[in-house]
Amino acid sequence: LVGVMMVVAGVARLGFVADLLSKPTQIGYLNGLALTIVVGQLAKLLGFSVDADGLIAETGAVVRGITAGLVNPTAAAIGIGSLVGILVLQRFVPKLPAVLVVVVLAAVVVHLGDLMAQGVDTVGVLPEGLPAPEIPRVGLADLPTLLAGAAAISVVALADTMSTASSFAARRGERVQGNQEMIGIGAANVAAGLFQGFPVSTSGSRTAVATQAGARSQVTGVVGAAVITFVLLFASGLMQYVPQPTLGAIVIAAALSLADVAGTRRLWHQRRTEFAVSIAALLGVALLGVLTGILIAIGLSILNVFRRVWWPYQAELGLVDGVPGLHDDTRYPQALHLDGLVVFRFDAPLIFANARLFAEGVRALVEERSGVRWVVVAAEPVTDVDTTAADMLSELDRWLADRHVRLVFAEMKDPVRDKIRRYDLADRLPDERFYPTVDAAIAACPRID
Repeated sequence: LVGVMMVVAGVARLGFVADLLSKPTQIGYLNGLALTIVVGQLAKLLGFSVDADGLIAETGAVVRGITAGLVNPTAAAIGIGSLVGILVLQRFVPKLPAVLVVVVLAAVVVHLGDLMAQGVDTVGVLPEGLPAPEIPRVGLADLPTLLAGAAAISVVALADTMSTASSFAARRGERVQGNQEMIGIGAANVAAGLFQGFPVSTSGSRTAVATQAGARSQVTGVVGAAVITFVLLFASGLMQYVPQPTLGAIVIAAALSLADVAGTRRLWHQRRTEFAVSIAALLGVALLGVLTGILIAIGLSILNVFRRVWWPYQAELGLVDGVPGLHDDTRYPQALHLDGLVVFRFDAPLIFANARLFAEGVRALVEERSGVRWVVVAAEPVTDVDTTAADMLSELDRWLADRHVRLVFAEMKDPVRDKIRRYDLADRLPDERFYPTVDAAIAACPRID
């Protein structure tokens, strides 16, 4: 069921979710994922286990385990040594397969030193053989429960897959085709369902391990599957001496490579709002889980975009000595305003959320300046006008006309003008109110005689 839902999501082109994951969201997601993975592997690294779910609960359980003396010194030595070995080899001998070397050495040490007798947990002998294909038998009474669960898992898989894929692709300058990702994950789940498997999606930790090991393409997954098949069929005892603390060290080392501290610091210096979005994604993923954290980060990103449209930058333009053209009087306080003329720029599409702000901005300029005869709207940044904004323009033009002020537009895009015509504003805002350039509008102003 999860597989079918994911395939349908891909065919329905729901991969656009990747477009909602901004760079700050991706950085925060990876930082939160790294923190969650590290904390989740600490107990294994130190030779004991905890029964907790969530970052805070797991952190508390690890601390209680350490203080209660649950740490196995031998296992901790293996785990910490493995972690140090991986990091040192990767730092100073990057061409050497650090993970493979450490796994082999750790297994040899455990076997020769008979460390399992000292409480060092190992992977053990794997079950032999492959699962046989089988058509699941599901009664009609089970379908409502299964559909609800499958829908929830599909949403998590969709968000997790797109966030992980987008984040890792952004690091390498690659492009994610979200719809193909959905179909691929869906096909994998359909196959898993026919072999008594459980629903799967991407794995941040597994992807980090693969990337750290030098993976460059999907061939990595094929090779991994081939090796696992070989081990299950012919060498199930091969992993019996690999210590669990070493596996924890591998995952922790990979998780450390996920964290983007430099990117977070850059956001702090460049744009504080996007830094806040990144931190929200980090805290959401770490404290509330992947799905909730991603949804919070996406919601904040959308709100941030809406905020820019809701309260866009606006300015009156004027002449600046030595600088051609008209310029924002906020950036150039010495700018001279033209007599009898207001040139107003509004850097956003005109929609219901900012229509009142636009009208108030124009009215304030007209009221604070005496002798205004024309208001020229530098409309090049205006990419849309909705029906609410159209009604506002009609009311604003009527208000200006009562004060003998003419409202005109310069550099408005043709598609936007077409919408204004469809809104039955042609009588109030005829074609002669629109000019190709700001200079043309200024030249047409009757104040220049």
